[in-house]
Amino acid sequence: MGSRFVGALLILCAAVVVNGQSALQEMVKTEQAFSKMAQEKTIREAFMTFIADDGLLFRPGAVNGKKWMLEHPVPPSDKKPLLAWQPAFAGMARAGDLGFTTGPWEFKEDINDKTPAGYGHFVTLWKKQADGSWRFVVDLGITHPQSGGPQKLWRPGDTKEKSDPLPVPTTAEELMERDRKYADLAKQGLQQAFLSYAAPEIRLYRVGSLPFVGLEPATNAFVSTKGQLTWQPAGADVSRSGDLGYTHGTYEIADNTNKVIEKGSYVHIWKKNTSGSWRVVLDVANPH
Repeated sequence: MGSRFVGALLILCAAVVVNGQSALQEMVKTEQAFSKMAQEKTIREAFMTFIADDGLLFRPGAVNGKKWMLEHPVPPSDKKPLLAWQPAFAGMARAGDLGFTTGPWEFKEDINDKTPAGYGHFVTLWKKQADGSWRFVVDLGITHPQSGGPQKLWRPGDTKEKSDPLPVPTTAEELMERDRKYADLAKQGLQQAFLSYAAPEIRLYRVGSLPFVGLEPATNAFVSTKGQLTWQPAGADVSRSGDLGYTHGTYEIADNTNKVIEKGSYVHIWKKNTSGSWRVVLDVANPH
């Protein structure tokens, strides 16, 4: 919701079930409660309520979200901005401790405005806290000039626990190292790198366009990048079950004279496939 602040369904996997609900269903309901609070109260109150103490927002680089909001109070206004969003796609680690949601958002400068002033898609990483609640730890999104779809209430279906052995756990540093190797390979050729690291179901989010879903459309969009793309991970986290994780960091695009023509922040969401290899299932980048 980094861009949300300003600016078909696939379930990867789910396990833990509490009170008749899967972890994925709990997480999605939390996202929907987050959106509802933003509409009924204020955007700021909703973000302060649902962000983890160590949660990141991008303003424009990664910052501690709670600290940033406390240091940047909202100026008085006679308008009530409306930020509306709904999850339409989500993924959950088998341990039920880490997941993500994504979907369309729209923004009105005032709740009484007839038409939105902006549209986009959000990407949010959620982590179960020690008290059992879900709080978001990373939030980034994109803007695009057209609606991303209706604000429909999505209810994920029941999910069944997998009986096959859990993957070998991976540390956050190991996942960051994989992201670095991905970046190194990209210097030799974007298409080769993307095809080597992207999952078949990948979703690619770039400012100005609706999400590219699936390997072929995402590859075509990714390799159309004008200039040399490089990136550097700055942080990561992995589920206890070792099957879902994310990296985040900064990227740059340079022209043929090595002049930087774009820089920004990115988040890669990774899933371990059946062969035990990590693949990117969602890639979102937002220029500063």
